[in-house]
Amino acid sequence: MLNIVLFGPPGAGKGTQSQKLIARYSLVHLSTGDLLRSQIAQGTELGLRAKKLMDEGLLVPDEVVIGMIESQLASNTEAAGFIFDGFPRTVPQAESLDALMQRYDTGVSCMIALEVAEEELVTRLLERGKTSNRPDDQDETKIRKRVTVYNTETAQVAGFYAAQQKFHALNGIGAIEDIFQQICAIVDQHQAATTEDTRQATDEVKA
Repeated sequence: MLNIVLFGPPGAGKGTQSQKLIARYSLVHLSTGDLLRSQIAQGTELGLRAKKLMDEGLLVPDEVVIGMIESQLASNTEAAGFIFDGFPRTVPQAESLDALMQRYDTGVSCMIALEVAEEELVTRLLERGKTSNRPDDQDETKIRKRVTVYNTETAQVAGFYAAQQKFHALNGIGAIEDIFQQICAIVDQHQAATTEDTRQATDEVKA
């Protein structure tokens, strides 16, 4: 199973690249933001709680997010793999995700981070806010707070995956297709390595 963590600060282009990866590798998209916004649209208790936190640029509690992800994994056991868009955001979340995926006899294949300078992020998000109707995309102070949260907490996750030799950083500024091809080269490399590991394990069993 191919499981990709696509990483980067708000406005780095994760959503755009996720859709291209989903189409190429037949993956199931797991975006905690989309899951939460769905709850908000439905007006659920979880949605109302999440909306207040998101409007303030804060993170939703880990247990809520992990629970939503487990529900999606359980509902898509025949999937070719998953793409985690913007999750995990902290080391504890990464540890919880590893433990969760082990229960489903799978794991994270690679983590790819799109790196973009803060001023570019602010420009992108303010522009997106003109059509997204998201309050946190329309207030520069909240945008900068979200980027600060990413830099102080989320970026530490890179070290977690680097220790597993799964971390890759790419420049998130440039032509969308060029960035996509760089991501695919990384994914294909990990797929080839996984296939080889599986072949060797099979040979050892036969021996």
